[in-house]
Amino acid sequence: MSKRLLPLIPAGLTVVRVLPTPDCVTIVARPLAEHACCPDCGAPSRRLHSRYERRMLDLTWQGRPVALHVQARRFRCLAPACPRQTFTERLAGVAALAARRTERLGAVQRCLGFALGGCPGSRLAERLAMPVSADTLRRMVVRAAAEAMPPGTPRVLAVDDWAWKRGHRYGTILVDLERNDVVDLLPDRQAGTLAEWLRRHRGIEVIARDRASAYADGARQGAPDAVQVADRWHMLRNLGDAMRALCDRHGAAARRAARDTPVLMPERTEPDPEPKPVRPTRAQRASAASLARRQARFEEAARLRAAGVPIARIAAQLGAERKTIRRWLALGCAPTWAKPPRRGGVLSAYACHLDRRWAEGCSNAALLWREVSGLGFTGAYSTVRGWARRRRAETVTASDGKARRHMAGEPPSPRQMARLLTAEADAVPEGDRAFLARLLAQAPALGQAAAIAKRLGRLLRREGDDSLYRVLADAVHTQLADFAAGLGRDRAAVQAALDTPWTTSPAEGQINRAKAIKRSMYGRAGFPLLRARVLEAA
Repeated sequence: MSKRLLPLIPAGLTVVRVLPTPDCVTIVARPLAEHACCPDCGAPSRRLHSRYERRMLDLTWQGRPVALHVQARRFRCLAPACPRQTFTERLAGVAALAARRTERLGAVQRCLGFALGGCPGSRLAERLAMPVSADTLRRMVVRAAAEAMPPGTPRVLAVDDWAWKRGHRYGTILVDLERNDVVDLLPDRQAGTLAEWLRRHRGIEVIARDRASAYADGARQGAPDAVQVADRWHMLRNLGDAMRALCDRHGAAARRAARDTPVLMPERTEPDPEPKPVRPTRAQRASAASLARRQARFEEAARLRAAGVPIARIAAQLGAERKTIRRWLALGCAPTWAKPPRRGGVLSAYACHLDRRWAEGCSNAALLWREVSGLGFTGAYSTVRGWARRRRAETVTASDGKARRHMAGEPPSPRQMARLLTAEADAVPEGDRAFLARLLAQAPALGQAAAIAKRLGRLLRREGDDSLYRVLADAVHTQLADFAAGLGRDRAAVQAALDTPWTTSPAEGQINRAKAIKRSMYGRAGFPLLRARVLEAA
């Protein structure tokens, strides 16, 4: 084989001969340099001691692996003061000491490991004629990440947690907010781990974090001079959770208020607008076209049959089976293949009675169940209760052009009640205002807490001219006193969130990226490989 057909071999080597086989290409090469330098004293030497052969893998050639056999040499060190008598020449730029692959092949395999991980990268390397085991790929990736130059210390750092397994095991992600890049991953979310990392990276001026006490303590221990900024989104979420818990404790008052609230039926002042024509979907258009083709074939078959043509000849002429033509002619039309009509439920026989009683204003599921049981219904009470719940969901009232769920004796959920309490007065639907008025009359303390929550929400959204000090002072005598006390203990970070533009929101996108990389490895790889891949992606 001509040497000109071979790819370029690493610099510093010359080809001696080529030994091609169907499965592999073996290249015998030797170094070009006439001398080598001692690795201890650096003195050059031309005095040859012996030769030996180094075998390593190189980049592929036309889909075949390449084995590189280098005729390496051993020299004698001529420096009298050097303790080393003999040394082997280093193949700088070709392969590391005692390596079994060239540096350029290792670079390609490392790229596969960074991009895919262990097992997927090993499978792709096998297809590319660069076989390497999954464990070797992991070691190469982790070693490369450890030897890489650490990123510079960021000025503004975001600290947030990410889940190995939600509710069981968590880690910490550190993001440079000015460059929006991942700085590092920590295997847990302990204060000591964060503090130790911050001590090794001096110069951080701002730390944006959530309200976790572990991160606050870690930032205080590791970077006492840095300004801590609490994330406003997390505080708004914590405020919503506190209001939902408060509404849950006032469930009895909510039920009484819902029971006393009259049912508002919509007044029909205008006729219903005509429904807009619905454009058929692509599947519906294809089904209609197929039905038209079948109908045309049926009409042709019926015409030929009326002319006395035998079934076999009609089937041959139309390109169909005889049984198909016979079935179509017996049916009298082309088959539509439509789905059979949906069967009625167990309450279908009593639908008229239930609809009439519901229209009369009876919405008590237990009473309706006893009535239909007297008419012969043998089903359970839960069936009628589910029917009544669906009817309540379908009953809507028109208020400012918006539809709302009907509350006929049934209070909203704590989440919905918290939204109604913290919404502005003009944003509450008209049908819900009567319920809110009765609820606040039943539980005045809930109204006081809702007023504080509104003020704090506007403050965290940077609306209005209220101050954090006044809001926290006014919240002391309300049922949000515990939540306000927690904000007061972290008051400096909360005030910094109101005064500075920093937030941990960019860290959420980086967490999604880290989770995508973690899931691509199917959970078999450990933290070192995940950290290396995330930092390489950054």
